Amino acid sequence: MKGARILASPVLWVGLFFALLLWRMDALKPVFQWGFPGVEPPIYQRSSFPALFLSHLTLVAASSLAAISVGVSLAVFVTRPVGRDFRMMVNALATVGQTFPPAAVLAIAVPAVGFGSRPTMLALFLYGLLPIIENAIAGLEGVPRAVREAAAGLGFSSWRQLRDVELPLAAPVILSGIRVSVTIAIGTATIGSTVGALTLGTPIFNGLVADKLPFVIEGAVLVALFAIVTDLCFANLDRWLRRETRQAVSEQHR
Repeated sequence: MKGARILASPVLWVGLFFALLLWRMDALKPVFQWGFPGVEPPIYQRSSFPALFLSHLTLVAASSLAAISVGVSLAVFVTRPVGRDFRMMVNALATVGQTFPPAAVLAIAVPAVGFGSRPTMLALFLYGLLPIIENAIAGLEGVPRAVREAAAGLGFSSWRQLRDVELPLAAPVILSGIRVSVTIAIGTATIGSTVGALTLGTPIFNGLVADKLPFVIEGAVLVALFAIVTDLCFANLDRWLRRETRQAVSEQHR
């Protein structure tokens, strides 16, 4: 039964398709030669697709981890009595980071930090903060008052109550914000190629500059599949977390 569920999982098949394209894009050379007879070479060759993917993944992972750490920390801070007065300011700063165009962040950051991955990570970090902060605040404030009072009645310290009660119960909602943030970052990271970062967007921009549509298609399909696989993984994790949360709540009410 478990094996059948694994075989029926969309993550498995989309992931396999993504991996095949990533490692064997050259197998589609005849298809692109037939569809675009005037384009040579029909497959992007300046960098390998696995190398571009690893660089893209590193940018997204580093910026997302930073956004998660800062976003959840700020959410915890503004939901504590000592930080409630700063909530409006934190929300405003996160909103500015979300609404400021990533291309504008890159243009401003390049003179300060140079070309390459650093301005890209800065843009992804700022762009990914808002959904994490908003969902983390909503999740923490959504913990039932009765549960907090029960934890306090058991003698839990504020730190232990946060660690053992509030964060686990808020985890599904926090994860939803992280899911949105990471998925957006995967797509947004492609623009980092305009300032010298190696990403799966590199073939897209090279194809646009050189008028080679196959390069654009190859990069776009890989970015889309990367985002889809990641979102499906988050969906599975979300279902597991919600199941665990329901079990924890039911045990507390016994």
